[in-house]
Amino acid sequence: MSVQFQVNGKPMTATSEGSTPLLWVLRDELDMKGTKFGCGAALCGACTVHLEGNPIRSCQTPVASVAGKKISTIEGLSKNNDHPLQKAWIAHDVPQCGYCQSGQLMSAAALLAKNKNPSDADIDNAMSGNICRCGTYPRIKAAIKDAAASMRKA
Repeated sequence: MSVQFQVNGKPMTATSEGSTPLLWVLRDELDMKGTKFGCGAALCGACTVHLEGNPIRSCQTPVASVAGKKISTIEGLSKNNDHPLQKAWIAHDVPQCGYCQSGQLMSAAALLAKNKNPSDADIDNAMSGNICRCGTYPRIKAAIKDAAASMRKA
């Protein structure tokens, strides 16, 4: 089977079976290792990517379901780690083990794309599906607020 879609603005063709999770197509077939495998059950958020601008769990998304659609991954967030979220993540020393970070950043990016001035409740709601086993949630929230402020100024 052949599935055509866009990843980070570039046309891609996957040759995996249509039921293959998008996560494995990204990592194994397209050699994009930024999106992580966490639980495999869409519970932890480590595999979060954007489908047409909305955060999804790529571990449970069959590649056939993204035919003709636009996918954004952590590799597409910025070329030089200069996205306001990435800068804020560094400034707040968010990562500990780092494993959940690509999913955290992608969920936060989806939130800020739609809401440039999120409340604490908005942030909590948008990030509720992302688990950080290191417990850096206060830093994540602070980084999102700083990134939002930076994006409002720009």
